[in-house]
Amino acid sequence: MSMAYDVVAIGSGHNGLVAAAYLAAAGRKVLVLERNAWFGGGVVTRELTVQGFKHDQHSVGHIFIQANPLIRNDELGLISKYGLKYIYPEVPLISVFDDGTTLSLYRDRQRNYQELAKFSQRDAEAYLKFSEIAAHYLPMLIGTLYSAPVPMGAQFAMMDQSPEGREMFATMMKSSWEIITDWFEHEKTRLHFARMVGENLASPEELGSGISLFMFLGFMEKYGIGIPVGGSGALTAALIRCIEDHGGEVISEVDVSIIETKAGRASAVLTHDGRRFEAKDAVIGGIHPHLLRGYLHEAGVAPHVFERAERTTTSPCACITIHASLQEKLQFKAGNHVDKAAFIELLPVSIARFRRSFDDVRYGELPKDPLLALASPTNIDPSRAPMGKATMHAWAYVPFEVDGRPAAYWDEIKEAYADRLLERMSPYFHNLSSNLIIGRHVDTPLDMQRTSPSFQRGDLHGIAGHQHQFGAHRPTPDLGRNTVPGVDRLYLVGPFQHPGGGVFGAGRAAAMRVFDDLKMNFSQFNKA
Repeated sequence: MSMAYDVVAIGSGHNGLVAAAYLAAAGRKVLVLERNAWFGGGVVTRELTVQGFKHDQHSVGHIFIQANPLIRNDELGLISKYGLKYIYPEVPLISVFDDGTTLSLYRDRQRNYQELAKFSQRDAEAYLKFSEIAAHYLPMLIGTLYSAPVPMGAQFAMMDQSPEGREMFATMMKSSWEIITDWFEHEKTRLHFARMVGENLASPEELGSGISLFMFLGFMEKYGIGIPVGGSGALTAALIRCIEDHGGEVISEVDVSIIETKAGRASAVLTHDGRRFEAKDAVIGGIHPHLLRGYLHEAGVAPHVFERAERTTTSPCACITIHASLQEKLQFKAGNHVDKAAFIELLPVSIARFRRSFDDVRYGELPKDPLLALASPTNIDPSRAPMGKATMHAWAYVPFEVDGRPAAYWDEIKEAYADRLLERMSPYFHNLSSNLIIGRHVDTPLDMQRTSPSFQRGDLHGIAGHQHQFGAHRPTPDLGRNTVPGVDRLYLVGPFQHPGGGVFGAGRAAAMRVFDDLKMNFSQFNKA
């Protein structure tokens, strides 16, 4: 059986949906195929524990998409027409230390100054200068995030033309930890900012992570963290409504087996159950570089393209997550002010223990001091649970393969390890016990890979954010501009493409490439 469309998208991750939505809004007949029974990839809200409790299975807060013209200018009407609504907590992130003290990161710079001054007046003064640099960098960074990346050679050559550009280049090459220790002196200040940038699935000591520190801080102050009303999947739902409103289709439980090519051009997709969907104009593929060969093995692509793609590396920092439905809201010993934060970091007052936790994961060991963080979305959006009840989403970094064992070992230990993590968390709360938890759902790195092929080895960002997998070289120089050499009209989307993992809405860049190739006018969406 064969059916014809203008554009066929493989996978319903938010990046693919964004690209498909722009094309549907421009009048193309669009089909999105999803292998799971649910839509959204990493941007999904499900009743994972018991009925009536909505849990964000992967992404919780939407940070980087807030500056995307998709949201900032509401280019597709997701906010004005299709029901998407964000709440922006005044405290995007708070560090709760094991001695009962806290350090909040506000959207307001002066309040951050006051917070830091509790521990170090010198750090508070340094922060004012530091945040000014972050604000100065932010427009330049934003200018690179939502369209196809500039070739790396041209980017570095341009930066080398001015002292400011050279300073920014040096920042890009440094580790976040080096920058933090250069600027700040107090142990808690250093831990606070190191943990913030560590949310990027990488140790702050990793070379090349320096610019992330300024980017995170710049975004937190200017945009905050957007918490979608109803759950992270509200973004997915709005995109699907947009596609369907423009005549497109989004279908679940359809597993694509191969991309058919004709005369060097992607022309159709075939499914495991024997269906064929013709794509007259384009195929959009949320296809991890490790899996690309399997979809294109007869397409005549040069072998080195696949070989380089398969050599891309994932982050050693995979995640384990615990989703829980609760009888009542969590009660923090540090005080009720913690409830206002979107992300809550639980930290030992020990830089050595903090750093060794990342080292343990790098060596394939379960951390002796796991770094725990959580969100309790019902504190921000009570609609996600029955009245008076609450939800919790906790996470920690762990290796994909523990102590050299096969990844399947996680199936044996995940519940016991989740118990251990909850036990480590309990001293921070008055009421975190088995009596509080109505139901729970645990996802290990292996579970995440099973849930989405984009999360190979449990890497929620697809591949690591190393400098050689950055910008126009993400995931490889061959594939870094959303296309595959040797196959016209095939466009790649996903967290493993520029600008990286997280909720960026980066399918906009892929859509722009399609528009260019089809001689369509993307500026019709420009509402600035």
